Amino acid sequence: RTPSTLKLSQLPMPAETLNPEDALSRFGLSSFRPGQRDVIDAVLSGADCLCIMPTGGGKSLCYQLPSVARPGTTLVVSPLIALMKDQVDTLSELGIRAAFVNSALSGSEQDERLLRFAAGEYEMLYVAPERFRSARFREALGKTQIQLLAIDEAHCISEWGHDFRHDYARLGEFRNQIGNPQTIALTATATTDVRDDVLKQLDLTDPKIFVAGFARDNLYYRVENVRSKQAKQQALLDFVAKTPGTGIIYTSTRSACEEVRDVLLNESQRTVIAYHGGLQPDERRHLQEVFMSGEAEIVVATNAFGMGIDKADVRFVIHYNIPGSLEAYYQEAGRAGRDGLQSICYLPYSQSDRFIQEFFIDSAHPPKDSIQKVYEYLCRHPDDPIELTQSDLKEKLGLSIGPDGVGTCERLLEKAGVLERLDSNRNLAAVRVESDAPNLAELLPSQAKVQRRVARAVGHLVSEHRYERFYFHPKDISTLCGEEPTAVNRALRELNRNEWFDYVPPFRGRAVHMLRRDVPFHQLEIDYTRLEERRKSNLAKLDRIIRFATTRRCRQRDILRYFGEATSEKCGHCDNCGPATELPVAAAVQQNRDEPEQHVTPAMLQLTRIVLSGVARAEGRFGKQLIVGMLCGSKSAKIRKWKLDSLSTFGLLESFKQTEVTDIIDGLIALSLVKMVEVDKFRPTVHNTREGGDVMMGRADMPEPLELEPSLLRKIERAFKHAPPTTSGAKEPVTAEQAAPGQSETETTPNEALQFDATEPVDDADSKNSPAEITATETESKADTETKADTSPASGAETPASTKPAQPRTEDAEIADLRVVRGDTTPVVRPDFHWTWQLLNDGYSAEECCAIRRLRLAQVVDHLLRACEAGYRVTPDWVMDEQAVDWLDNRIAAQRDVRP
Repeated sequence: RTPSTLKLSQLPMPAETLNPEDALSRFGLSSFRPGQRDVIDAVLSGADCLCIMPTGGGKSLCYQLPSVARPGTTLVVSPLIALMKDQVDTLSELGIRAAFVNSALSGSEQDERLLRFAAGEYEMLYVAPERFRSARFREALGKTQIQLLAIDEAHCISEWGHDFRHDYARLGEFRNQIGNPQTIALTATATTDVRDDVLKQLDLTDPKIFVAGFARDNLYYRVENVRSKQAKQQALLDFVAKTPGTGIIYTSTRSACEEVRDVLLNESQRTVIAYHGGLQPDERRHLQEVFMSGEAEIVVATNAFGMGIDKADVRFVIHYNIPGSLEAYYQEAGRAGRDGLQSICYLPYSQSDRFIQEFFIDSAHPPKDSIQKVYEYLCRHPDDPIELTQSDLKEKLGLSIGPDGVGTCERLLEKAGVLERLDSNRNLAAVRVESDAPNLAELLPSQAKVQRRVARAVGHLVSEHRYERFYFHPKDISTLCGEEPTAVNRALRELNRNEWFDYVPPFRGRAVHMLRRDVPFHQLEIDYTRLEERRKSNLAKLDRIIRFATTRRCRQRDILRYFGEATSEKCGHCDNCGPATELPVAAAVQQNRDEPEQHVTPAMLQLTRIVLSGVARAEGRFGKQLIVGMLCGSKSAKIRKWKLDSLSTFGLLESFKQTEVTDIIDGLIALSLVKMVEVDKFRPTVHNTREGGDVMMGRADMPEPLELEPSLLRKIERAFKHAPPTTSGAKEPVTAEQAAPGQSETETTPNEALQFDATEPVDDADSKNSPAEITATETESKADTETKADTSPASGAETPASTKPAQPRTEDAEIADLRVVRGDTTPVVRPDFHWTWQLLNDGYSAEECCAIRRLRLAQVVDHLLRACEAGYRVTPDWVMDEQAVDWLDNRIAAQRDVRP
């Protein structure tokens, strides 16, 4: 049922008659924070606004002050019950008439507050976006003068935000239904894409946009690269030992949260607690109070902790695992130093953290076949409601996605209108009446006497709560209609056959209620294209936070640019442009602000074109370490086997270490000139992007200089001191003759040998019939690359490349090859066992893997067997003790014997 449009009056509010300073004292304040006054003036003038201020920047005052300065009520949409209560308690202590309405209140309490809201007794009312579903709430709205609609955490509106919520996405529709009141949307984290989407979804009229305050001069950003789990734990212990004060440590999983707490309790002298979503609400509330009161110095938490937390003296925030986006990182890191004192944001970064986030992303965007399996299983299930956990469904169906992915499947099916997800409500029954008939009994035949009495009682009980889910105890119906409980239950089931009556029997936990079981899956309206776009967007966000973790540029400037607050100054208080101290004094490194920016030099361009040409000649068939080995002239078995030593770019960077060339390729990836593509199921190969191809062919300049260590930059300048000068918008490639005039091709010095023509024909010695994946793992050491005996690739036949003579090729053919290299590649859906293998391969224990993947040990072993059969490297002691290793070896050998 589409609710009718509710017309609400908007009050004229001339800005010249309102002085914000007059209302400031009501909040116990004497002055505004930077940026607040501009936003408040815009709101008081009647303008729609989008306010983007960081956590702790004072966003709330931007709508609270206008609310008390003008007549009428401000309706505040806020995401969390605890956040609402904290804000309302604070306002009430200041004598401001504020309240909230949410599911924490009883039905009678909600009704009482809605009556007061309709009577205009509140200056502010806080609600969750889900409240707009309620007909009772919409009715109260129609009787109220809404002077302002304030939407907190507005990034949740956008599908491109880091915490998208479906009911937030409907706020534009609800805003239209209540007469499009003046609106201010507020968030701490919103990129340009998210901002545009929020404005579009809300349909704001000529909005004023404010972006300010993202520079936190009292925060010191520090990232440390660690290569193993043990190294990360030691880095954490070292940091905590050296850094006094209160701190928050964020982890990606509940098991990691508890493990880090145990490590700190055993190895440090600090008081530590663990907080995550798996705890009971009362326990979470208690732990939060323990931390806020200072009884515990450190809280180790998942991202379930922090929304609305306003503890001023947090001296450090640690991200033990990298979060999924720079927005999430900045929001969580911003909980440090709210008192203005120096604080530190520390990230011990490990490459294996990426795989955990990729697993979360894949689970949040499940493939079509997983959605179909979930739907068809639920349709066949005889119960109603169906009380199965997401973990139960994953295990019963053998899905490759995690339990959270099952939850996503359910949300998509709910959006398609075939099911409804129900939360536990004290083991009550639930009913939704979709009829305006005053007497429901009149909709039934006269001979259905018991049904008529029960329907009449339900109508009386539901009263004005029609068209929404209403919870009740069946015995209440028995009391009202005077029938036995068994007769009432039978009548309720019979009434459920009517289209206007939807009944759900009592249930204990979370449950699924099927609305339709007769719709074929292929007829469901699910936008898979949009789902894949969101998946790619989240992967791009993950790439961006990894670029932040690996950048050698000023970290604060990197954050400011990401959020659209551009600056050319270095902050002077991050590990890349300040001293490596725990709590630095920014003034001590003021001179760093004046350091000249690095520019693209002729030497850097020449080096870049060599690497890009090497990548192009590899034709997208090899991983990073083999490309590095080829460019450095490695004599390893793999290089010789695949004839990489016959490429024209072989050994052109032999004066560089392989670790240095690896850093160079990473820098090109950061500039989007090179990309990693998973052509095979679990190992990426190196490709040039469209932009990289243009730079290689001389059709475009480098967008930015490479981010490299100063010593490596100096080495590049020395090696390519004869490189020709760069020109803006170059159209022609640089040839060897231009690079070193007067020199013949056979009379070259070591430096001059590095000059080459990027457009020379690509050698055809390495046949395209070789396997698509011939790469070493990205964690393989230089020594491994150069000396290890060759092992079987993960897939494909091991046929060495052809040795036929190279054939001349035209520049057009070269460009055609680049089109193939830079073409879009359909993402590969990884098998479920891959994620298990990846965690164990990265050093996680079997117990940790079981906790992260929510598997039994027997399932982990089965995954490893399947991985072994697929060609993955498996070490038995990952999961077994010494007595079991022999058994596993025999089993693996037996499996290999039966393979064709």
